Order: sequence, then C-alpha cells, then structure tokens
Amino acid sequence: MLIQFQDYLTFENIYLWVNFGILPFWLMLIIIPNSKITQIFVNSIVLPFILSATYAYVIYQTILLDESLLDIFKLYLNLDDLYTVFATENFLLIFWIHFIALNLFLGSWVSRDGVKYNMSRSMVAIPLILIYFTGPVGLVLHWLFRIFYSKKLGLHD
Repeated sequence: MLIQFQDYLTFENIYLWVNFGILPFWLMLIIIPNSKITQIFVNSIVLPFILSATYAYVIYQTILLDESLLDIFKLYLNLDDLYTVFATENFLLIFWIHFIALNLFLGSWVSRDGVKYNMSRSMVAIPLILIYFTGPVGLVLHWLFRIFYSKKLGLHD
C-alpha cells in the first residue's frame, strides 16, 4: 500500500495538490479571518507542518534521484545558473512550495494585523489577493492602507 501511495506522489501530483489545496485556506483568510476554523488551520502550526512535510518529502525524493542538493547553491552565482537550477523539476517544486509557504505566512500575518486594527475586510482582502499572486506588493499595499487607516506604522510590529 505504501508503494502505491508513493507512486501516486509524483512531483506533478504534489504540485497540483499544493496549488489547489492552499486555496481554501486563502479563502478563509479573506472571508472568515476571525473564525475558529481559520485560527486552527491557518494561524496555527497545522498548515506549516503539512507544507514542511511536503517540502521534506520532495527533498527526500531528490536525494533518491541522486540529485546533488549542493547544486541548489549555484543559483546565487548568476542568472544562467538560476535558470539551470529551475530547469530541474524537483528543485523547481522545492522553491514553489517554499514560495507558497512564505506567502501563506505573510497572508496570515496581514489577516491577523487587519483584525488587530479593526480594518474592514475589503481593506484587508485586496492586499491578501495581491500577496497570493505577488507577495511583497500586497504587503506594501497593506502597509499603506494601515498607515491611513490606523495612523500608525511601527518598524518592529
């Protein structure tokens, strides 16, 4: 049974599960940020643990494929090496899961911050949607909304 499960967990299937599996959690952040369900699944350790386990599994499979994990550090040398690293399916998936996890963490923080400052859902929803697609652009928009809404922006907040 484990062999069948492992055969199902191809990189393509993991990619699809991560992409479609994350959407309900983003919808929770946008639509029901104060709910207990959102607190349990999105603002706790549950979802980061699942994404971390997925990340570790892909790294494990990369090791089994005899890919050198040290090759990943070549991406810092120049753009051609970055392209070469991302041309490998397993490294691309590792970075995609990394991107998804960090964007969700950022979205969770923005959602909690909006609740903390009693910002309207629409003022938080727009930056959250941008964070889902572009990350830092949505964060900057949230900061701008927060400056005008709460008249406050702390550097250590």
